[in-house]
Amino acid sequence: MIKYLIPLFLLTFTMPASGQKLSREAYINKYKQLAQEEMLRTGIPASIKMAQGMLETGNGNSTLAQKGNNHFGIKCHGWKGRKIYHDDDAKGECFRKYKSAEDSYHDHSEFLTNTPRYKELFELKEDDYKGWAKGLKKSGYATSRTYDKRLIQIIEENNLQALDKEVIAMRDGDKKPDKAVVYASVKSHTSGFVTDEKSINNKNGINYVVVKKGETVPSITEKLELFKWEIPKYNDFEHIEDLTLEAGQILYIQPKRNKADRKHKTHQVQKGEDMYAISQQYGIKLKKLYKLNRMEMDEQPEAGEVLNLRKKRDRDGDGIELSLSALFGSDKQTEKDKKEDSESIDSDVKVVFDPDE
Repeated sequence: MIKYLIPLFLLTFTMPASGQKLSREAYINKYKQLAQEEMLRTGIPASIKMAQGMLETGNGNSTLAQKGNNHFGIKCHGWKGRKIYHDDDAKGECFRKYKSAEDSYHDHSEFLTNTPRYKELFELKEDDYKGWAKGLKKSGYATSRTYDKRLIQIIEENNLQALDKEVIAMRDGDKKPDKAVVYASVKSHTSGFVTDEKSINNKNGINYVVVKKGETVPSITEKLELFKWEIPKYNDFEHIEDLTLEAGQILYIQPKRNKADRKHKTHQVQKGEDMYAISQQYGIKLKKLYKLNRMEMDEQPEAGEVLNLRKKRDRDGDGIELSLSALFGSDKQTEKDKKEDSESIDSDVKVVFDPDE
């Protein structure tokens, strides 16, 4: 899992002085790196998170944001933490109260990643902010009929989509991080980074670790300070309980990609290999690997079969590339490849919002 942290003095989120309101620009400058950090951690576009925060709080000036550090209007509904009461759909409704804006941003990510009705959003391309906006509306995130349009408007008026592209570029090593951003702990995406005797490696732009003898998912989760859902989700075994790990096994600590890197266009199946092993080998989401090859989930390939890793197989099977450059990779990147890589990788109107409804 990649994580860029802001220096400690920037993480002290202070509220505006009495009578002094944050401007839209000030809100963006104050929280954009936090949004980017969450995108790196969970895959939620920074542009979407920023736009939601700006819309829900009136650029950080709402009562919920100032008194409760609640930037996304999330109500209590089983919340065991601190609470704040505020008039919304009804008088004196219960909302979650956080110690900091950072906690609110994290909880927003937890809510989206752990609520089934938002699952399909994580299948979208990482910079598809329009798809995310429409998906949030469709999934009932807010009751406003124009919720998606207003998010898109905020994003495009403030060029927030550039935040997503920066994250993708930083993760893929195509751009150096901003001076205000620093690498921290195991969250760094530098290949070979070591912390607490745990080496962090990188494949297809994704951080992963290699399991040592005796290690378990809980022990690795604790050592790397991850959330308990991250390893299962990122490695396609979130529905398997009591999984036994094997020494040498690869575990991703970031979301896998929708396709392999440009040097690996196809894979010839070896004896004993299954779709899961191949998805782990190339850092491709298992569901996406099945879709690329027009296969049914749980269907397994035969030894010798050639699977597509980047381009979707034609319906008649003729789309499989069998050239030497396709099988063994090529150092020459075409304009089409570049395009594919880029793809893979203030309001007075009140929005009535209850994501838990």
